[in-house]
Amino acid sequence: MRRYPRRLAIVDGLVVLWAVAGAFLIRFRLVDDAGAESLQTYAVFSVVLSLVWWIMLGVWDSRSPRVLGSGAEEYKRVFGASLWLFGLIAILSYAFRYDTARGYVGLALPAGVLGLLVARWMVRQILSAERRHGKSSSQILILGGASAVDHLATSLRKNPLAGYSPVAAYVTSGTSSHLPMNRDVPIVGFGSDVDSIISAIDASKADSVAVSAGSNLHPEVLRRLGWALAARETRLILAPALTDVAGPRIHTQPVAGLPLVHVSTPKLTGGSRVLKRLFDITGSATLLLLLSPVLLALAILVKLSSPGPVFYAQERIGVGGSTFHMFKFRSMKQDADAQLATLLASQGSADKPLFKVKDDPRITPVGRVLRKYSLDELPQLINVLRGSMSLVGPRPQRAGEVALYDDAAHRRLYVSPGMSGLWQVSGRSNLTWEESIKLDLYYVENWSLMQDIVILLKTFKAVFASHGAV
Repeated sequence: MRRYPRRLAIVDGLVVLWAVAGAFLIRFRLVDDAGAESLQTYAVFSVVLSLVWWIMLGVWDSRSPRVLGSGAEEYKRVFGASLWLFGLIAILSYAFRYDTARGYVGLALPAGVLGLLVARWMVRQILSAERRHGKSSSQILILGGASAVDHLATSLRKNPLAGYSPVAAYVTSGTSSHLPMNRDVPIVGFGSDVDSIISAIDASKADSVAVSAGSNLHPEVLRRLGWALAARETRLILAPALTDVAGPRIHTQPVAGLPLVHVSTPKLTGGSRVLKRLFDITGSATLLLLLSPVLLALAILVKLSSPGPVFYAQERIGVGGSTFHMFKFRSMKQDADAQLATLLASQGSADKPLFKVKDDPRITPVGRVLRKYSLDELPQLINVLRGSMSLVGPRPQRAGEVALYDDAAHRRLYVSPGMSGLWQVSGRSNLTWEESIKLDLYYVENWSLMQDIVILLKTFKAVFASHGAV
């Protein structure tokens, strides 16, 4: 794993040199015949700028192993370091009355930022491929109570791209009778003795220790363990019993030597709700205008494919439990709804959520293509513009599915259902009922406009790949 920061340092240097040298050549060689003195000055400035930019990326910890491989934090740090650098250049230029060529800066900044982000993404693909095969990951020994150890190990195993591979567990509370019967991670010790824990780390060859919930370690023991790990250059990770909470909601505050973790309450009200609605109106109106020729062509194909109307309006449950009619291009035969109960009964799923029929005979040939690439859902842009749906949100479901909700699942009705969502970019119809609900609840609990934008970008990839489409 240590070779990746070094690899990124080389990649960053090459990209920065490319961006700055390119801006220099375009601005002073191809566009403007600057004097020899000016060229020399900007040549020196370009060298200094490249070096400082490269250093800033390191100072901002954009190459830290903690942010590599998954999540948006790495990209945020690259963008933040670059923006701060050019902001400082603007301030210093104004303070010292030095007239920096705007065309030069205007070329170097966007080219450099875009180049860095693309290069980081490419390196991440290599890292992700290695992590899928169990390489380039931190080898973690999990420390804690029996059930907490099993939960954390299972969670890490499900997300190998995060870069944490549990290799062993050390149970600090409970007995062997409390351990799960089916476990992938071997138990290498019991108790709360620091020396025994260190011996377990050596035996498992772990380079990180994750202290999970239920460890019941005395603060003094945890402090001594931290000292011992620091001396061995082994990372210490605390994994509190917080699930489905995104990073922006978590804030730490040191109080009396204690690192208190504050979890902010998710609220999609007031300004946040207005911002999301403006985003929906702007996005849906723009897409309807741009896609109008495509919508017209699809409408003609649907009309010619089989008898019946072009659009299909189905009643769905919206925000707060209200009902609305969701528009889609008709992809089934005209009497499809009348056949649903019989088909569900024949496959033995009449009493289960997510009313899906396997190998559905009601779908028309044109409808099958529309569904594969989610083209049948484009008319939902009208729902978004009218306010009954959002571009991103929980999956819109039928009244029969909502009737099967438990108390936790009802929280997904706090926001408007979406054309796309975490369910769309995480497997679509391949997801189980429980997985779909979990993703929707995560979205509701951790909404942000940036998350909506990221989901929309991922939606295009999921749709064109057509994984999980029905």
